[in-house]
Amino acid sequence: MVKETLKVEGMSCGHCVSSVEGSVGEIQGVSSVKVNLDQGLVDVEYDSKVVNLDKIKETIDEQGFDVVSA
Repeated sequence: MVKETLKVEGMSCGHCVSSVEGSVGEIQGVSSVKVNLDQGLVDVEYDSKVVNLDKIKETIDEQGFDVVSA
């Protein structure tokens, strides 16, 4: 398992947290995802043999938020 913390801009409310955690959590190979709204961080743990970080970033982007760093 790989653990990454992504800096994400544009999240401002509980709905944003639910949107990111829900969509990323549905990706096959992702075992956990936790949003820290105050700091704009998303902690994600995933199996790099099943999914890559680009797919996770793309999913966050599709929800309307910007991944600015990993």
